[in-house]
Amino acid sequence: MADTATEPTEARLDQLVGLLRGQITGAGELPPERVLCDQLQVTRHMLRKALKALRDGGEIKATKSGRRAAPGGAGPSPSALSQRRIVQTTNPFEVMEMRLMIEPALARLAALRASPDEIARILEAAQSAPSLTPSEADQAFHRAIAAGARNSLASELNFLLHCVQTDSRLRFTDSDTDARTTQARVRDRDAAHRTIAEAIAARDADGAAEAMRAHLAATQMKLMGRLGLTGFESG
Repeated sequence: MADTATEPTEARLDQLVGLLRGQITGAGELPPERVLCDQLQVTRHMLRKALKALRDGGEIKATKSGRRAAPGGAGPSPSALSQRRIVQTTNPFEVMEMRLMIEPALARLAALRASPDEIARILEAAQSAPSLTPSEADQAFHRAIAAGARNSLASELNFLLHCVQTDSRLRFTDSDTDARTTQARVRDRDAAHRTIAEAIAARDADGAAEAMRAHLAATQMKLMGRLGLTGFESG
């Protein structure tokens, strides 16, 4: 869904800059503009304003390929190296524990703070787009909520957490891959996403937080079941 033709507010622009900064943190460079527009559900005009803010601050530079990279050459950025270290020392259970700490709070904030446009994006992202893989669709939904929470630091932390979770080195079984994700699993996940999105749209902060917590707790239980760790206690 495209943004309205009105000039973006400073708060929305700052939020987009924060999300882009989080992508630099996770990958060391940014995808092409077309990909970013699809991922973040913004117009190219608004994206370029945010990219200009990052360029003016010396946080990114244009490369010959048209991709934007963090300054410092072709090597991995310090933040990318930090992500690698995190992946080497953590496990899927710790990732889910952190998600359970952070994401219900983001859902609560989104219910309180999200603009009508941001709520529309959350509702739209709750239904997996046919053009996206299952993991991309899941990421799009949770990113939309993080954007609606309007807390750039929390959004960046959440983005890094999702980057760590989707790293192939943390996948314990083939069932974690897109190729093994069934349509039934996508339908169940979309139903849970819609419950969260509808609570946010209704400005039900407690309901949004609880729906997110229940969704992530169910995901945690499925992970434990796949690994045969039904006796594992979180927290």
